[in-house]
Amino acid sequence: MSTTKKIQSALISVFSKDGLEPIVRKLHEQNVTLYSTGGTEDFIKNLGIPVVPVEDITSFPEILGGRVKTLHPKIFGGILNRQDNESDVQQMKEFDIPQIDLVIVDLYPFEKTVASGASEQDIIEKIDIGGISLIRAGAKNFKDTVIVASVNEYSLLLDLITEQDGATTLENRRLFATKAFHVSSHYDGAIFNYFNTDETIYKESIANGQVLRYGENPHQKGFFFGDFDAMFNKIHGKELSYNNLLDVDAAVNLIAEFKTDGPTFAILKHNNACGLASRKTISEAYLAALACDPTSAFGGVLISNTKIDLETAQEINKLFCEVVIAPAYDDEAVTVLQEKKNRIILVQNEVELPSRQVRTCLNGLLIQDRNNITDNKEHLKTVTITEPTAQEIEDLIFASKICKNTKSNTIVFAKNGTLISSGTGQTSRVDALIQAVDKAKAFGFDLNGASMASDAFFPFPDCVELAKKAGITAVIQPGGSIKDELSINYCNENNLAMVFTGTRHFKH
Repeated sequence: MSTTKKIQSALISVFSKDGLEPIVRKLHEQNVTLYSTGGTEDFIKNLGIPVVPVEDITSFPEILGGRVKTLHPKIFGGILNRQDNESDVQQMKEFDIPQIDLVIVDLYPFEKTVASGASEQDIIEKIDIGGISLIRAGAKNFKDTVIVASVNEYSLLLDLITEQDGATTLENRRLFATKAFHVSSHYDGAIFNYFNTDETIYKESIANGQVLRYGENPHQKGFFFGDFDAMFNKIHGKELSYNNLLDVDAAVNLIAEFKTDGPTFAILKHNNACGLASRKTISEAYLAALACDPTSAFGGVLISNTKIDLETAQEINKLFCEVVIAPAYDDEAVTVLQEKKNRIILVQNEVELPSRQVRTCLNGLLIQDRNNITDNKEHLKTVTITEPTAQEIEDLIFASKICKNTKSNTIVFAKNGTLISSGTGQTSRVDALIQAVDKAKAFGFDLNGASMASDAFFPFPDCVELAKKAGITAVIQPGGSIKDELSINYCNENNLAMVFTGTRHFKH
């Protein structure tokens, strides 16, 4: 039997009618018999095209407020019969079951209904039963049946039946079946996640993935699964790479810590901040951030917590950078930034980030809640005789926000709303501190009167000893070591102020 089949009959039962009309007209033009239900049936009739109501086949009306329409042996027999199976062929004749070659379905919008904040009763009513069953039946029998499971596939179907005069190949039908099983599994996953309260069960389905040029290195394949267009409007530049996306993610998380602060600008490289400053204007903040480490800023990702104006754009334009991110731009600023052909310019939208973070580990996944704690004045407990000044408190919190978003082990130095330097990703906290001191000296920064943040406690007083020698006058750390008193005593003996937050901020 030929694997190329001509569509002679179609069952159409859809939620979304967008894009359906040209398909219906093309099928009618090709003398395809149309079967339908409810609103879709009315839609086809209003086009002046003949349509057979499903109840004429089943001899049974829609019941239970439309909950049961297509669930009938004469419908599913027409979809599931094997045309090369003699027993199936005989039963089709015996029970007067019509052949159904094409099934077009678009499910009730369950996810949109949940997202709208609808009542549970309305949400339950948007759990599609007949449609999902039709999808599974058509996809299972792709050898003989074409299944179109979503409005997203309408155009593909129209192109196919137009170009091939209503015929489909086995390869065509397998492709539609694959897409259909994706639709059904995604739909069921969304329903499960709505009901699920067991945190030890994890299901995730992301429908909109994209292929990247490559992964972290050119020999690795790379993909992004997520709705990038919901988070950003990309107004200029080349396609983002795997590494760009990692840096953008780090930048978004970091600048979120300063969302309600004054004008703040950050520059990131390899997921860590190499420059960050808060000032009265965003231009001043950018220049101060750049001065933190102009060497590392080359080829970095830049992000602002407020609109980028012309003055700032003109300064940015002097630097080679991969990505610029801001919630808004002056028109003149965009014109200047677009002068570099490949520079990626993103407008960040207000989008809620996932509440959990997921990463591969061994032969499975590690999942954790997002670190939503940002240290503030209310969290601080002064544990030394010397209390931090008002400016030191501001700098301690400033440094802590950066520290939270920097790879562990980390030490961050800050002064007057400016990142002075940091030690990142070191195997010991002492190494991180030494790195931060050396870096500050390399760029000519005076650490006298600066504040220091650590992402975890000090098990020994060596860190505060080194900090004191470097000129640090105030320290913020989570506390919690059984040897906290050693560091506290050293600070008391040497007039250092130290505060505990009670919250560790490891980032691996």
